Amino acid sequence: MELYEIKQAYNEFKSRLADMERLLNIDALRKEITSLETKTYDNSFWDDHKKANKTIQELKRLKNTLSLYETLASKLEDIALAIELMEMEEDEEGVESVIKETDNLFNDLETKLFLSEDYDALNAIVEIHPGAGGTESQDWAMMLYRMFKRYAEKKGFSFEINDYLDGTEAGLKSATVSIKGDYAFGVLKAESGVHRLVRISPFDSSGRRHTSFASINVVPEIDDTFEVEINEADLKIDTYRSSGAGGQSVNTTDSAVRITHKPTNIVVTCQNERSQIQNREQAIKILKGKLYQREIERKQQQISDMKNIDSSNAFGSQIRSYVMHPYSMVKDHRTNYETGNVDGVMDGDLDPFINAYFKWKMKEDSNE
Repeated sequence: MELYEIKQAYNEFKSRLADMERLLNIDALRKEITSLETKTYDNSFWDDHKKANKTIQELKRLKNTLSLYETLASKLEDIALAIELMEMEEDEEGVESVIKETDNLFNDLETKLFLSEDYDALNAIVEIHPGAGGTESQDWAMMLYRMFKRYAEKKGFSFEINDYLDGTEAGLKSATVSIKGDYAFGVLKAESGVHRLVRISPFDSSGRRHTSFASINVVPEIDDTFEVEINEADLKIDTYRSSGAGGQSVNTTDSAVRITHKPTNIVVTCQNERSQIQNREQAIKILKGKLYQREIERKQQQISDMKNIDSSNAFGSQIRSYVMHPYSMVKDHRTNYETGNVDGVMDGDLDPFINAYFKWKMKEDSNE
């Protein structure tokens, strides 16, 4: 990068950091962290485990936010030093990568500022279902499964299978996974919707172009800090032998659990844990997440990013298109953000789409 470009980036970062300082109110943030830490030192702190866990989670969230801000401030000092060295006509290697890293960190912090709801900080339950089209759509669902797994790895999130059903010839018929990490649900809720693929089919001997669809639904994994009451009488619990998902390492004992919530007809399954008890506990967590989401939707019908997928898993209903032929492009139809790097997106590079979604969503909300 030329020196003037580095200076331009530095001045932009200074302005963004000043905005962050105002929005976060850094002095107040540090005082709140100190106050919460003081509470944890009290001998009676753990008398109420639910309240204590909520305090610990809030403390962790605030510390992570402050740490991210302080890292950004440090990056700006590094860039300022690089500018001084370059003005003295000394080479400064690595400044371009620092600028790129700083921009990504700003995007991460800005995204977190958009995630103000209590449930945003929770882990995410991601459901993947192929649309009509048999092997084609099942293979596409498997590609999306891998995309989210790679995204989780890039973000340092854990990726755990709850339920997985192999496709008839290739791909998968359905999958439910837990993606666990700071604000996992908050960021991944942007991915809820129908995803469309256009490509030359590897399953078509004539080499024709095919369009496939798969739906993604993301719900929060409810923890003990959220009250979601479930009446045991409302549950129908079935146990069965797990199907085994080949390379997905699902066990083949009789420990798989299917729970049907009779009042809502919501069905959840879990088969990847070692015991029936563990599968039941995880299935209840998923059910609580769906019921909690349902209640949020009832109270806040205008919050579109919390809605379950109710559109047809077919043409005209997609939130994003992935085109591999006759050209390469991934385009989000809500934000109009697009990129030609299809391979990068399929390898888990979702942050640009997620950041664009939250900027679009904030603008949409401000216009309501």
